[in-house]
Amino acid sequence: MNITQLIINSLVFSAIGIGVLFIAYFIVEKITPENTWKKISQENNVAVAIVFAALIIGISMIISAAIHG
Repeated sequence: MNITQLIINSLVFSAIGIGVLFIAYFIVEKITPENTWKKISQENNVAVAIVFAALIIGISMIISAAIHG
């Protein structure tokens, strides 16, 4: 493979991974009883922010492992 094909593959997999991450976030946002973004941004709830940060990191690790193989 040449360098151009490797760059294109990297960009495509990155876009797919980011898309899956956003979809997972919105699914979790819909199944939680409260509006978590409001809790984090307006009410400065650090506990909710830590939980969602851990969730995003966990989902990101799963996506990267699935893409990497």
